[in-house]
Amino acid sequence: MTEVSPEGLCTVLLVGDNLQTLEQNRVLFMDAGINPVLLLADSRAALPFLDQHNVSLVVLDMTPAMNETGLLSRICRNYPNIQVIVETASSDVEIAVNCMKSGAVDYMVRPFKPGRLVMAVENALYSISSKQETSTLKEYLLSDRLEHAEAFTEIKTNCRKMRSIFQYTEVVACSPQPVLITGETGVGKELFAGAIHKISKVRGQFVSINVAGLDDAMFSDTLFGHKKGAFTGADQYRDGLVSKAAMGTLFLDEIGDLNELSQVKLLRLLQEREYYPVGADQVKSCSARIVMATNVNLQDRIKEGRFRRDLYYRLCTHQIHIPALRERREDIALLLDSFVAESALRFGRDIPATSPELIQALAEYDFPGNVRELQARISDAVARHEGGILSLDDFPGVSAAVPQHSPTPSAAPTGATAGIYSLFGRLPTFREIEDYLIVEALKVSEGNYAVAASILGVTRQTISKRLKSI
Repeated sequence: MTEVSPEGLCTVLLVGDNLQTLEQNRVLFMDAGINPVLLLADSRAALPFLDQHNVSLVVLDMTPAMNETGLLSRICRNYPNIQVIVETASSDVEIAVNCMKSGAVDYMVRPFKPGRLVMAVENALYSISSKQETSTLKEYLLSDRLEHAEAFTEIKTNCRKMRSIFQYTEVVACSPQPVLITGETGVGKELFAGAIHKISKVRGQFVSINVAGLDDAMFSDTLFGHKKGAFTGADQYRDGLVSKAAMGTLFLDEIGDLNELSQVKLLRLLQEREYYPVGADQVKSCSARIVMATNVNLQDRIKEGRFRRDLYYRLCTHQIHIPALRERREDIALLLDSFVAESALRFGRDIPATSPELIQALAEYDFPGNVRELQARISDAVARHEGGILSLDDFPGVSAAVPQHSPTPSAAPTGATAGIYSLFGRLPTFREIEDYLIVEALKVSEGNYAVAASILGVTRQTISKRLKSI
């Protein structure tokens, strides 16, 4: 029996002549979150199948007939990029040695514990994934590729460093290994977790929880659920978030604040892909992709004895560090325009123009709360703004923290230029004058684009187009 995935792609191919054994293995792998898994119940068709399909790993249920035909040797010789795990009922040492010499990455003799086979497959897939990610990342960086730009639309940036992070995120998004996102508060860690979820195209939903402040009982109940009667008030069975995120993505924020008991349970979940609902004695499998984030330095926590070293090593397979806003100040102007437009729309107001001095001042402010703080300050400024050009005066918290620069010495303005200096404090650019005139004309016309255009001697379309670019 041969099955082909909808797009003709597969990760694991089970080959053997016993259909029942193959079906049991497929159920075992899919329960462990390994997917897709294809079956081939005719070993004679293995080589033609591999010619036509993209297979990462072959699990070969070897029989004496296969050994005689040298199927393992032919797979390893003709398809060096495909790894092979052999399972068999034969305990002959010579056969085992020959299999490893032929190129098998693992060899198991039945009977064996199901978890042993799952672990062997996961280790092989991890090795394959690591090699592919290294190769793909090198290709991405050399060609400056970004294939899923739509997944990052909520993250506004012009920074080259951020684009490199986008590229790395694309590479690791489909890896079955956990992803750790680090960065200060407010840099957008959950947005990156959402991007990983979109790119990975998992079938389940994105489930997010901030685990900071949860004691072990609350952590266990929230993630793993509980059975009826597990504790006082547990009058019915309840699924946890791990179950809710099945075949999807589970995002755990602020994992650096987990207590030690919860860390042990999280480590088991990551290593074994298993968990127990509170009060239950029957284990359940986790099929969710797990993404975690923290705003603290976990290595410092390890030195302080507050974070498990083994859990850290399990987490740091794929690590995405998001730089603070002060490390990418070139994004300030873009974020300012975007957040001003969003805030104006939310408050039902016209989009105010912004002065270059405001952009310069914001770029000099360190924003300890990062992008989240910038967005909050802009929202407050637009809410209180009464008209004219949005200036530093609308950002009292920022203006108090930004050092004041002495004005550049210049001749005192006289005559016709004195009025312009009183408005801008300097000689403005043509663009600034035009923006100012449009804002003033709209105030005079009470927001009527046609009247404002008539006052300025331009078309209504010019007013509309110019406001969109402000």
